[in-house]
Amino acid sequence: MPETSRRGLLLGTAAVSAGALLTACTSNEPTGRNAAPSSGEGGADDKPGKHVTIGFAGPQADHGWLNAINENARSRAGKYADVSLETTEGSNDTAAQIGQVKTLINKKVDVLVVLPADGKALTQVGLEAMRAGIPVVNLDRIFASPQAYRCWVGGDNYGMGLNAGTYIGERLKGRAGAKVVELAGIDNLELTKQRSQGFADALKNYPGIELVARQAAEFTVESGQAKTAQLLQAQKRIDALWNHDDDQGVGALRAIQQAGRDEFLMVGGAGAKSAMEAIKADDSVLKATVLYPPTMAASAIDLARALAQGRGVGGLAELEIPTNLTLYSAVVTKENVDQYLPTGFS
Repeated sequence: MPETSRRGLLLGTAAVSAGALLTACTSNEPTGRNAAPSSGEGGADDKPGKHVTIGFAGPQADHGWLNAINENARSRAGKYADVSLETTEGSNDTAAQIGQVKTLINKKVDVLVVLPADGKALTQVGLEAMRAGIPVVNLDRIFASPQAYRCWVGGDNYGMGLNAGTYIGERLKGRAGAKVVELAGIDNLELTKQRSQGFADALKNYPGIELVARQAAEFTVESGQAKTAQLLQAQKRIDALWNHDDDQGVGALRAIQQAGRDEFLMVGGAGAKSAMEAIKADDSVLKATVLYPPTMAASAIDLARALAQGRGVGGLAELEIPTNLTLYSAVVTKENVDQYLPTGFS
């Protein structure tokens, strides 16, 4: 993931996404902080343009968020009569995905949308596409060279940690000796490091709140349950837990229930539908989740269509689409959950 700008926290406001900007091409609906977030409805300039073929090389759908990426891309493309979507099977194997992208290049698609299994490993094939005159929209995991893509769109990992830490800090502010634990994701991923850094930086703004333990899980229910059980066994009292990923959060909640612990609040990450429903029910320790919106895939399709048709982005003065677009990591709480539920993924 790229290093993103350090933006201020706007708790509970709508996320500004590519979809929201592109909607302004033809809509009088409000955008920005007064608008509801995109849920796959509406989108870019709906006025038909020239027919374009978008090649989509997505991930293997072995995780709720990754499956939602694929679904958002297909659903968005299906809303446009002037778009044909050529999809690959989806793979977490870099060699296989390189071959899939090469096949799309050989088919001479008009534009490519690629969420690489490994950004560095797929950089060369991104360069190959760009040199063949096929613009690339790089989705989420970034290529090693900016020459390998025309536009990058993705989430804000540092912002996830920053906003999670700020939410927890505000809830615990003034509580002497407050103890916080962190259930991270896969530690060798850059995104995990950025989320943890943002979280640590936020907690520095709240004297008296201490991060007393951290465990790295693997974005699975099983790992979330096992690692949370270890955290709870080691810490007899805590005030808050931040979990990086709502899929592993399912396991975390199981471990919490089994341990009979309820003295703390929990904040999740990514924006799963199950997490939002639990927040709305308000019958567990889970009180918030910080978004990493899979709607970015729908926005990537919007941007790819605009690129292929030579359109700009509504709401901006520029004639061209931006080079980089970072989505905002909004905090979903009981107070605003109904607004964000349509974006939740299974």
